[in-house]
Amino acid sequence: MAEMPELPERESMDFDVVIVGAGPAGLAAAIRLKQIALEKGEDISVVVLEKGSEVGAHILSGAVIDPIALDKLLPDWRSEDTPIKTAVTDDHFLVLGPAGGIRLPNFLMPKLMNNHGNYIVSLGNVCRWLAGKAEELGVEIYPGFAAAEVLYDDEGKVVGVATGDMGISRNGEPNHNFTRGMELRGKYVLIGEGVRGSLAKQLISKFALDRDSDVPKFGIGIKELWQIDPAKHKLGLVQHSFGWPLDMKTGGGSFLYHLEDNQVAVGFVLHLNYQNPYISPFEEFQRFKTHPAIRETFEGGKRLAYGARAITEGGYQSVPKLSFPGGLLIGCSAGFVNVPRIKGSHNAMLSGMLAAEEVMAALGRGEANSELTHFDTAWRESEIGADLKKVRNVKPLWSRFGTILGVGLGGLDMWTNELFGFSFFGTLKHGKTDAQSLKPAKDCKKIDYPKPDGVISFDKLSSVFLSNTNHEEDQPIHLRVKDAALQKASEHDVYAGPSNRYCPAGVYEWVEDGDGAPRFQINAQNCVHCKTCDIKDPNGNITWTVPEGSGGPNYPNM
Repeated sequence: MAEMPELPERESMDFDVVIVGAGPAGLAAAIRLKQIALEKGEDISVVVLEKGSEVGAHILSGAVIDPIALDKLLPDWRSEDTPIKTAVTDDHFLVLGPAGGIRLPNFLMPKLMNNHGNYIVSLGNVCRWLAGKAEELGVEIYPGFAAAEVLYDDEGKVVGVATGDMGISRNGEPNHNFTRGMELRGKYVLIGEGVRGSLAKQLISKFALDRDSDVPKFGIGIKELWQIDPAKHKLGLVQHSFGWPLDMKTGGGSFLYHLEDNQVAVGFVLHLNYQNPYISPFEEFQRFKTHPAIRETFEGGKRLAYGARAITEGGYQSVPKLSFPGGLLIGCSAGFVNVPRIKGSHNAMLSGMLAAEEVMAALGRGEANSELTHFDTAWRESEIGADLKKVRNVKPLWSRFGTILGVGLGGLDMWTNELFGFSFFGTLKHGKTDAQSLKPAKDCKKIDYPKPDGVISFDKLSSVFLSNTNHEEDQPIHLRVKDAALQKASEHDVYAGPSNRYCPAGVYEWVEDGDGAPRFQINAQNCVHCKTCDIKDPNGNITWTVPEGSGGPNYPNM
């Protein structure tokens, strides 16, 4: 490789607040910052960086949203033309076996599991709408720019972020399209990258933010959007299930949400603490759709979109310290998903709003780049803390006792928390990380998945095509393998190459060269930015980093 030429200095822009990520948390923070400034008759500069090609391009969620945060942020939203149109009309909870299913009576479910008053939406479209609201208030939003580096001052305080250089060739050298990244400096930086964000990981490590919290836990959510036969469509129906096709030791479940225009969002969430390295979350999802109670909905329909992303599942006890010198972690970067409700956008927005209030108070005191430690107390005393504390034991009980007993105990725990404000279990620990949970292949049974029929079930590559995923081919691979020898000796030889199965986009393959030796191949072009590899690799040997800005999926309506 030729010697890297000296790069020009990066240009710099100064703002009061820099926000990374145009998701629900980042956009709510931006709007609330401007609202408070207007109330005070002040003007502050706020910028939002978004690595997707446009706002919403990388947003994927079920999604049924609790409007609690919207009601606080934009009280008049119901009187406007918004993408929030479909109110939940009916709730179904199913337990599936191989050939049939049982519907659980709604009265058995804790009140917090009731979805009435919530809305079925495309969260991507909600974010597009929120971005418009933010821009009306004067927020600058820069899509297509990936925040790749945290900037520090001489005292180690965070003072901004830098976007990645564009036009770096596969061999690491600048090409004819080279453009230096930009520094965006701020008095405070809010990190709302979503699950397992690369900057959040660095900040958690640098400032030991997870020193006093439980280990993080994750799931993978895989989703398709379908247009179905109008005769089968039930506007506002929300249906969740657990059980088949998973065994009783493997956590996970499904959702079917009936939106407007005869559309149904169908998805499958698999907890990433599964043990058998032969499990394929993608194949489990495809198999789920063939169940007699599910297949009928999609027969005669058309699949419109596909995507996948990791989900934070650690909950209350896994949330790290969120304040660091110069900024805060918000939204899914903090880990605010309520696992049994399969909801996090309301908490993400509330955290962004709360962060905005902390930042504005600090700016009002004349501070800059200070550590806003009050935020760590404030979120636990807010609606976010109340929401997460009630369900803190659901995930560890499911993991310890399996689906039938674990879900039953989790339901009991939610009831006692809801009715009496206490838990028989206290606050349980999660134990192992998801990477540590895999068993060696020799101790597990191979799974023979059925071939896709191309009607209800599909293969990975045709699915990735529907995600509109694209990356500039001549750029460094953004999926970094730290030790190639370890990948062969452990991930391949001990665990039978689970990366080929846990990745929902066909990124990883073990292929045989001419001499028969296995070689680890990374098809980075396929990556949908779900981050599962960064979580589930048994040795933590794969690190997900941001590719060039605008690379990745382009979800129109997920």
